[in-house]
Amino acid sequence: MTDLRNAEELIAEAAAAPVDGWGFGWLDGRATEERPPWAYARLVADRMARATSALDVDTGGGEVLAEVPRPPKLLTATEGWPPNVEVARRTLKKVGATVVAVDPDGPLPFRDASFDLVVSRHPVRTDWAQTARVLRPGGTFLSQQIGAGTMRELSEAILGPLPPSTARRPEHAVTAAEAAGLRVVDLRRASLRAEFFDIGAVVWFLRKVIWTVPGFTVERYRDRLRDLHGRIVEEGPFVAHAERFLIEATRP
Repeated sequence: MTDLRNAEELIAEAAAAPVDGWGFGWLDGRATEERPPWAYARLVADRMARATSALDVDTGGGEVLAEVPRPPKLLTATEGWPPNVEVARRTLKKVGATVVAVDPDGPLPFRDASFDLVVSRHPVRTDWAQTARVLRPGGTFLSQQIGAGTMRELSEAILGPLPPSTARRPEHAVTAAEAAGLRVVDLRRASLRAEFFDIGAVVWFLRKVIWTVPGFTVERYRDRLRDLHGRIVEEGPFVAHAERFLIEATRP
């Protein structure tokens, strides 16, 4: 239901709210997004139950990994955004995971063939060569990734018309995985409806999911935010679509 408070109040509230970790609980009641049909967390839990050593790349605040009911004996996670590192360490204590702070653009700091399972939900980027290197022969990489043109409607509401997106296409991921010596065994795509019920939800989302509008600040886009607030009040929830794909690959 649309929040009828004025735009400035909603914007100020969202601008002050914390965005640490990778949970989206702040949006409860203010925005919704369909879930992918493949149930990524369930797939991860299934693979973890059969693994002896596993790595979660770009764990965020550790939210998905923390829900694994039967973690492997050796469980490691990496995170490249400093504010999330301590959040992840607190969150992942209950599953006995070690969280390693990394350079997002650097190599994975692990020996060759260290893990029989590597997972990653919404990685900033996938270094396929490094992923293949740290996997043991017969090991599996499972990842839910952000697809091309995700939340395009929201990006264009703030930035104006944009050229077609060519990055993050599933086909590119398959090519890169195979070039690194991996064998892709599963690839699925989904376009998921998202609704924003007030402008505060939009502001908080843009602060957290920073690639939607690169360089976003409230002051820079205040006029656009006011316009979008008026649109939501008059027309109802703002609708966008999150593009996702699931890729699973093995190391021969």
